[in-house]
Parts: sequence; structure tokens; C-alpha cells
Amino acid sequence: MDKIRVNLYELLLCLSNAQDLAADGAVNHQQEVACLSYHLAEELRLSNQEKSEIFLASLIHDLGVLSTEERRRISMDEPAGICDHAFRGARLMEKFSPMGKPANIVRYHHLPWDSGTGRQFKGQEVPFGSHIIHLADRTCLKINKSENILSQLPGVLAEIRKEENSRFMPAVVDALEAISKKEYIWLDIMSVSPVNTLPLGDNKKFILEMGDIISLAKVFSHIIDFRSKFTARHSAGVAKTAEKLGELIGFSPMECKMLLVAGYLHDIGKLAIDNDVLEKPTSLNEDEFNEIRSHAYYTYRLLETIPQFNTINVWASYHHERLDGKGYPFHIPGENLALGSRVMAVADVFTAVTENRPYREGMRDDKAATLLINQAEDGALDGRIVKLLIDNFQEINDLRVDSQQMASKEYEKWSEKY
Repeated sequence: MDKIRVNLYELLLCLSNAQDLAADGAVNHQQEVACLSYHLAEELRLSNQEKSEIFLASLIHDLGVLSTEERRRISMDEPAGICDHAFRGARLMEKFSPMGKPANIVRYHHLPWDSGTGRQFKGQEVPFGSHIIHLADRTCLKINKSENILSQLPGVLAEIRKEENSRFMPAVVDALEAISKKEYIWLDIMSVSPVNTLPLGDNKKFILEMGDIISLAKVFSHIIDFRSKFTARHSAGVAKTAEKLGELIGFSPMECKMLLVAGYLHDIGKLAIDNDVLEKPTSLNEDEFNEIRSHAYYTYRLLETIPQFNTINVWASYHHERLDGKGYPFHIPGENLALGSRVMAVADVFTAVTENRPYREGMRDDKAATLLINQAEDGALDGRIVKLLIDNFQEINDLRVDSQQMASKEYEKWSEKY
């Protein structure tokens, strides 16, 4: 394979959907906010460029939310002033240069208007789009999905009007009232996939080449890993290990890059898992164990929405399959497991047992090697790949350590208060 080109919008929608899987009653929330924000920007006669930036920002505006509990808390009652998750999300996304302006919009999307004081924050100009998303976010959360949306609109608008000029920018409230008379907008917002109702031609023209895909996949890996202190750098180690194994096996340079992307994304399905389960310090019960096991399934379903990621998806999502067919969630027998999937399985186990975690030290080299050999002999891992790793153990382990130390530094910077 010589080239992969992916639409930025498709990748961001994948991330948005992943986050909303764990949103309890706020399923589809980011899509709903994106749809309403787009219509507000259109009513306010903003330029196509501004509408695009606001739309992309709103689609992932809650990417800095760490846990189900935090999402539940900010959904029920918005605290006065800035929310930490908005700044965390901006820090993550601004690392990817094409999303620089949308990231800045995300940064301030909980800043109150405060009679115009909200035009700036600590000397920095606040984008107009931040106030649009702020209003769209709180409006969508006031809607009761078990009741008719059109019947609720007068009451929702009345509640918003009470906070006009204090919490919400008056011009945006006026725009909300104007579009409240257009029934189709609200029926679209409450539809199964709100963003599919929008004319997104311009947003679908931003095509990413492999270099940008890797950069964005790395951002995604931080969103996945930083939710749990137990695995705050796991994907970085898996990605680098898989890439090196691919190189040693003889994969092409493009295929090695695809392994890197697959490693960064292999646990994206964990965004669907409740943090209470991911962070539980004691043994998991049967339901919790099964919830954890579902993450590879969600990885597959999320990535399959990106047609150009077909091979990357197979390599990423099958990392818990076994050669003897006893893996999960698909129970694929070894003869049907692609070489890239086998590489990912070895890279995942190797990284998991050698990395340090808050509750235990990583295994010594000899013990890690013995475990990998035993799993190969037991029919779980590909023995040829395990041997290749052991023959190059120090080099691969040094790459893993370096990549995870870098991820740790990024985690520390990311988790700083605003």
C-alpha cells in the first residue's frame, strides 16, 4: 500500500462517537451541539471558514472530559466560570496544527459572557465561536429526550433568556430565538445522527496524508490513555513496539507507519468503558470484567466507519485475538489472523507486562521473555514474532521506554491547571 488519505472530519467524528458511547443520558451530545452550533453560526451570518472551525470544535468540545462522573457532573450543573476539561481538551487538540483554531474555541467554551467581560480571558481574546458553543451546549442539555422537542422549546428558551448577558452572549441568544421557529432544525438535532443533516461539503475537503494521520492518532492515544492513571502511556509503548516489529519483519515503510497508527488507536474502544471500571483498584466482578473485554469490539465498530482504515482497523481491533481462536471478542482462528494483527497482539502483551504502573513495577526482562514464550506455546501469540522480539529485546524495550517517558511528560503538562 503506497498511500492512505483520510478526511479530517471522519476522524473527528470517530472520536466524537467514541466519547459519546460512555455518555449515559448524553449519548449523541457532541453531535447535537455541533448541529445546533452550525445553525447558530449560520443565523449569525458567519463566514464559511468560521462556521467550519466552530463545527469542528463543537464536534469534539468535551474531549478533555476524563471520566463518566465528570461528564455527569458538568451535564447536570455547569459551574460558574472556566471548566478544567475545556482547557485540557484544548491542550490536546492544539498539538495537531490543523486544529489550532478549533482548539482555541474549545478552550473557552464554558466562559460566561459576564456583560462583555467574557470577550477576553487573562488578556487573551476569546473567539466568538466559544460563546456559540457555550450556548449550544447548555441548550442541548436542557432538552428532555423523552418528551417532544417542539413542545419544550418555549420553556428552554425562557430559561436561556434568564441568563442572557450574565452567562450567555445576547447576540447568540437572539440567534437561538430566531432559529427556534424553524422546526426542522430541532427535529434534525434530535435525529439519530444530527451531523448527517448538515451541508458539510467544506468540512469534508480537508484531507490528511499519513504524516498528519500519525500526528492526530497520537493525540487520540493521549485522549484514550490519559483517562486512567493506570494506563496513561500504554498506547505510546504499543505503537512504537509494533512499528519496530514490523520493520524487523520486513514490512514496507508505509505498513510500518500503519502499525504505528494502529498501535495508537488499538484501545480507542476504552472510551466507551466507565472510568470506575478502568480505575477500580480491587478485583473486577463478572460484569465489570465483561465490560472491559468489550473495548476491542468498540474499537472495531468505531474504526470501521473510516473506509480507508480497513487494514489499520483489523490490525488494531484484533489485539486480543489468539492463534487458537480463544481470544475475544471475535474468536478468529490463527489462519485468519493477519500478520499485522499478530504483531499488535505481541506488542500489546509485551508493553503491558514491561511498563510500570501505579500499582506495580514492570516485569524484569527475563520474566517478560518467559511470559511471552509461554503464551506462544499456549497458542495465544505468534511464536515467530515473539522470538523476533526476544532476539531484539533491548532495542525494542529501549524504544518502548523512550516513547512512554515522552508520553509521561506530555501527561504532566496536559494535567496542569489553567
